[in-house]
Amino acid sequence: MDMHSGHGGDDGASCKISMLWNWYTIDACFLSSKWHITTSGMFAATCIGVILLVMLVELFRRLGKEYDAFILRQFQRESARRYADDSSFGSQVITFRATLLQQLTRAVLHALTFGSAYIVMLLAMYFNGYVIICIFIGAGLGKFVCDWLEVKIDMDGGRDDKQPRGIEEPSVCCG
Repeated sequence: MDMHSGHGGDDGASCKISMLWNWYTIDACFLSSKWHITTSGMFAATCIGVILLVMLVELFRRLGKEYDAFILRQFQRESARRYADDSSFGSQVITFRATLLQQLTRAVLHALTFGSAYIVMLLAMYFNGYVIICIFIGAGLGKFVCDWLEVKIDMDGGRDDKQPRGIEEPSVCCG
C-alpha cells in the first residue's frame, strides 16, 4: 500500500513513499519531503550520491583501521626504543592506552562511519530497487577502492600475518 505525504511546497506535488518494494523514480522522496525527485536528472544524481555515500562509509572504515594501526606502530617504535637496552627484566608486558587526542580521533572516525552507515540504512528502508542496487554498487566499489588486500610474507620465517588483512565486518550497522 502506498503512502503519499505532502511535499510541503506551493505546487501541491506529493511524494511517493512505499513500505513495499518499488521502482519509483519521479516523485520519489528520500529522508525528507525536501529530497523530492522531480526529474530524471535528480534521480540520477540521487543514485550517484548514494553510491558515493556508501563508498564514503568504506573509506571511513578504512581510515579507522589505518589510524588504529598507525598509533599502534607508533607505540611499538617508542617502546622498542625505550626498552631496547633493558634486557635485565626478561619477559615483560607493556600496556598501550590511547591518549585523549588519539581516542577522540578514533571516536570521531567511528561516529562518521556509524552515522553515514545509518543514513545508508535509512535510504535502504525506502525499498526502492534502484537505490538498493546503488547501495550494493557503492559497497562493491568502496571495497575495491578502499580495502585492497595486502599480505606481507617473511620468506625466512613464514607469513607475518595470521590471516589476510581486510575489513572483517561487513557492516558497522549493528555491532
